[in-house]
Amino acid sequence: MLRNLIGNRAFYKRVMALALPVMIQNGITNFVNMLDNVMVGRTGTLEMTGVTIANQLIFVFNLCIFGAVSGAGIFGAQFAGNGDQKGLTYTLRFKLLSCSLLAAVCIGVFLLWGEPLIGLYLQGEGSAADAAASLGFAKQYLTIMLIGLIPYTIAQCYASTLRETGQTSPPMVAGVVAVLVNLALNAVLIFGYLGAPRLGVVGAAIATVTSRFVELAIVAIWTHTHREKNGFAADLYRSLYIPRRLIGQITLKGLPLMLNETLWSMGMATLSQQYSLRGQAVVAANNICQTFFNVFSVAFMAIGVVVGIMVGQQLGAGDTEGAKDTARKLIVFSVIVGLVVGAAYAVCAGFIPQLYNTTDNIRHIATELMLVCAAAMPVEAFAHATYFTIRSGGKAFITFVFDSGFMWGICVPVAFLLVRYTALPVLWVYAAVQGINFIKCFIGGYLVKQGGWVKTIVE
Repeated sequence: MLRNLIGNRAFYKRVMALALPVMIQNGITNFVNMLDNVMVGRTGTLEMTGVTIANQLIFVFNLCIFGAVSGAGIFGAQFAGNGDQKGLTYTLRFKLLSCSLLAAVCIGVFLLWGEPLIGLYLQGEGSAADAAASLGFAKQYLTIMLIGLIPYTIAQCYASTLRETGQTSPPMVAGVVAVLVNLALNAVLIFGYLGAPRLGVVGAAIATVTSRFVELAIVAIWTHTHREKNGFAADLYRSLYIPRRLIGQITLKGLPLMLNETLWSMGMATLSQQYSLRGQAVVAANNICQTFFNVFSVAFMAIGVVVGIMVGQQLGAGDTEGAKDTARKLIVFSVIVGLVVGAAYAVCAGFIPQLYNTTDNIRHIATELMLVCAAAMPVEAFAHATYFTIRSGGKAFITFVFDSGFMWGICVPVAFLLVRYTALPVLWVYAAVQGINFIKCFIGGYLVKQGGWVKTIVE
């Protein structure tokens, strides 16, 4: 039995070879985002609240792009598995065109309706003056951040394709350099070091946008100067041609995944908005909780990426039994990792909120929310790994129902009802929504065991 759930040394050596660069890149990115958050938090609660709300909207955009590249990435991983460089070229070309269009639409939405969207998070208890100040900081931050959405989008297209071919180190290096640039500029521009003006939230936005351009430059230059490894890049920009049949296939499989990520991220934003109705203090506390959750969760999140790569390549090569075996072992490994990082997160919950220049009430709420998140991490790890398993075979509709369908069909209504029709403290509302994910785990486990996701979708 254990042999079916636990891999050998060679198995985990390959897993870590793929996962470590992703962990390092995402870990450093989230670590610097955390430092960025703490730095802004040191300037004051209102500034932190404004930046938190703006980043909640940008989070929806980021997940839209992730969904778009992931939908095409199912084909990319399987093309890589059977060595089809032309197929990879078409796939990357599709990503660049579709994601650029998506970015333009999202920028337009934020320019036209950014202020009312921000205002949705400022309806809880708190003074009108504080709400107006937070709104102003959020608008300043979001306006500058829009500049960085295009380079971020293009960089994600390149990085995802490199990962699908098993080359996880170049995106990691690009990400590391970018976040170091971000960190250095944060220190200079937020607080006015080295003779620079003290710009606060504006400085934080400028630093992040600059880092986006740095990341794009590194990953694109590396891809095009290593043609022997990246044959798919040779003719990438010679035309816009993509076979009509492949466009149809990617759209058929990829559009539901893009919609899934979009709706899931909107669901997360809606949950945060519901929690905010318990008071503006909850916005700041939830920000602290989620910022550090992102840092700690990179370990099992990276395992999900590995599931997509390893299982997708095995399916592309026609090794369906090997794909099932790999999926089982990676899901178990992900849960173990979730248990370890959850315990570490719980230990840190007592002192992390003390890093912020905010009230004792906000620190107390943040600690309680962090303990709930720590307990839920193994559950999150299991659900995340099963999601990538189901997705690897191109079962778009099932993936859609399993992820965003569950979010909007169960999680959001439960939060809505508890916030608006009970007097429960935000902690119990938060715990109830997190606990519902146990149901999602049972559904995911059944779908993986049933095996309907096992499918080769490229020739």
